Amino acid sequence: MLKIGILLGDDIGLEVVPEAVKVMKAAAAQCGLSIAWSEHPIGRLGHERHGHTMPEETVRALQGTDGFLCGPIGHGAYPRNDPTWIMPPLRKRLDLFASIKPVKSYPNIPSVHKDVDIVFLREVTEGLQSSDTVVAGNGEFMPNDEIAVGTRVVTRTGANRVAREAFEIARTRPRKKVTALHKEPVYRLVCGLFAQECRKVAKDYPDVAFEEVLIDGFTMKVVMKPQIYDVVVTTNQFGDIVTDLGAGLVGGLGLAPGLCVGTRQAMAQATHGSAPDIAGKNIANPYALIMSGQMLLEWLGRNRNEPKATAAAALIDAAMEKVIAEKRDLTPDLGGQASTSGMGDAVVAAL
Repeated sequence: MLKIGILLGDDIGLEVVPEAVKVMKAAAAQCGLSIAWSEHPIGRLGHERHGHTMPEETVRALQGTDGFLCGPIGHGAYPRNDPTWIMPPLRKRLDLFASIKPVKSYPNIPSVHKDVDIVFLREVTEGLQSSDTVVAGNGEFMPNDEIAVGTRVVTRTGANRVAREAFEIARTRPRKKVTALHKEPVYRLVCGLFAQECRKVAKDYPDVAFEEVLIDGFTMKVVMKPQIYDVVVTTNQFGDIVTDLGAGLVGGLGLAPGLCVGTRQAMAQATHGSAPDIAGKNIANPYALIMSGQMLLEWLGRNRNEPKATAAAALIDAAMEKVIAEKRDLTPDLGGQASTSGMGDAVVAAL
């Protein structure tokens, strides 16, 4: 039996997460997949119940799960200068090292390009983001008023494991191709180390095509012809930028699901924020959270050798394709008139 946690988050999280859970439960039931569900507070709800936006009770509970869904966190509205109101660093606490973000175009949804199907992998425990690279202190500092310094960290372990995750995913896809992004001619040590590990891992996957592309050249090529890319892996800062670029190519953040994975568990979390301006109106697009849940089942199927989870993920993918193709039950941002729950119901019916 799989153990999956539920974190509603803030604002529209209280609306879209239940839709994802509803769809996952329906797909699991059809495939005979047993899941033990448990709900835990985080964000504003965590603060109301335990005095902190990331309660230790929640972290301990999550450590016992195979994976969990996390709704968007409304940290932009949190009080400043109060250490109990923080953006919960779940990735760091649970060592979720790779952010997996697919971007996919649909014929019936307006987008810059059609026939786009790319999976981006971003290493998220290292790089330039200071909070991810240190245990104590800060990776940025100013020795005087005229100079600001930031450190960039790349390790062999970090580069190797995110590259290996990319190749494992590529093996499950028709084109079986991995593109590594870096800037090794300029950053010879940090990008050089990342590139070395990608090449090393590539040798273990002779059935997967491998190429290296400089990050600046990639941003031009992916805007002009994104169809040439399949699975793309890169470092933290580069990945932070190109994943949003990818979402823009296919219709925006409402169509951008995500999964953060570690060695033993994963977190399904959409790319978009908590959208407080539309919270409580039942019009938020549940696509990204539903498909994040689909990714979680797919990952658990592969990593737990659980074919029923793989089958459930395939059912959700096909059901979402059907709902989008029929266009009757889409939320307003996708050109329809359906409510959040109405779109969720349509996906369940399409199962």
